[in-house]
Amino acid sequence: MTLTGTRTYAGFGFGAIQSGLFLYEAFRSGAFGRLVVAEVVPEVVSAVRRAEGNYRVNIAYRDHIECVQVGPIEILNPASEADRRQLIEAIAQADEIGTAVPSVDYYVSRKPGSLHRLLASGLAQKAARRGPRAVIYAAENHNHAAEILEQRVVGEVSPAQRETIHSQVRYLNTVIGKMSQVVADPDEIIRRGLATITPDYGRAFLVESFDRILISKARFDEAFERGIRVFEEKDNLLPFEEAKLYGHNATHALAGYIGAMRGVQRVHDLREIPGVVPFLRAAFVHESGEALIRRHHGMDRLFTPQGYSEYADDLIERMLNPFLMDTIERVTRDTERKLAWNDRLIGVMRLALDNGITPRRYALGAAAALAVLDPSILENETIPDALLKPLWSTASPLQREQDIVLGLIQNAAQQLKGWRASGFLDLDSFCR
Repeated sequence: MTLTGTRTYAGFGFGAIQSGLFLYEAFRSGAFGRLVVAEVVPEVVSAVRRAEGNYRVNIAYRDHIECVQVGPIEILNPASEADRRQLIEAIAQADEIGTAVPSVDYYVSRKPGSLHRLLASGLAQKAARRGPRAVIYAAENHNHAAEILEQRVVGEVSPAQRETIHSQVRYLNTVIGKMSQVVADPDEIIRRGLATITPDYGRAFLVESFDRILISKARFDEAFERGIRVFEEKDNLLPFEEAKLYGHNATHALAGYIGAMRGVQRVHDLREIPGVVPFLRAAFVHESGEALIRRHHGMDRLFTPQGYSEYADDLIERMLNPFLMDTIERVTRDTERKLAWNDRLIGVMRLALDNGITPRRYALGAAAALAVLDPSILENETIPDALLKPLWSTASPLQREQDIVLGLIQNAAQQLKGWRASGFLDLDSFCR
């Protein structure tokens, strides 16, 4: 396939989501004649350039892995002044833009190539020339990523430019339930028969085939047609963002920390541990699901018992896909963040409690996560305040709420200790 369309796509961050979702979908849409991406790792930029702008991505289906080649793309390093000028020009010409950087914290830096500064310069040029209208997909895993990005960019443009830019640009939140990773282990790449990103660069992109990506609506005064048509617009994206964080992410983390407790290496190995899959489903459906259905009843079919059960069953099957090769180490990375007051594990517990549900299973996941940080909690009767409360301090929660959540996690830690002492009996039966 060659680039035959008339549109321009510009992206930030050349990781698995940018390469295996945004650039890939723009490429296969046939709507784009130019694909541009900013990447700060010089070795990656050089490797893709040596491959004449082509790269490879491995797509995991339920029964096989398929390798596809995407390109040619233009890959530019924001640390280079010449590349920055090209990026700004690409943004001015772009119809669709996607940010896929590690977090919203990466929107701003003091460097000349800061993402927010490049966007501001490019959008200012777009406005001055009356260039094409554009949507900006904010793919960072944050419920208000688009609003944060817009605020940062607006702060970099003059008041006189803001109204014109706003008439031409919309920032869209995203719900990306597509699991992905970068595989760096050479032996793993060979053993699984993965294609490396380029022939002479020894890492591989691996993404699942799932492509139902939800986005907020681009509310222009006149109709706007996106080139990446596979994305599905929602009038109110927040309920679906909550389903992603408190359903998908929370259960994925729960699976990871149970796997860490049992010492397995791969997420799909959890199928072999008695009672784990029914335990995960019960948490997903009866704790996360029932709470979200009570909160968002009538919003969408997802927020019905049947709809949410189907969502849970599909996601659990995808999480356990052996061709995705997801590792326990990757899923349990950054444990402190995952135990934050508003993040997946504690967040889903609070959601359940607010809706009259006791989140016993997610409390077990939180206790297992704490055991990753400090294994001694499984030897003591109580969890020290100094372990969890510093992770919650920035949210300033009420003491009464903290005590309720901490009490549930302390009880779960004792249950986790009992499960270990039992020789790891069937988890679902043990926790009933």
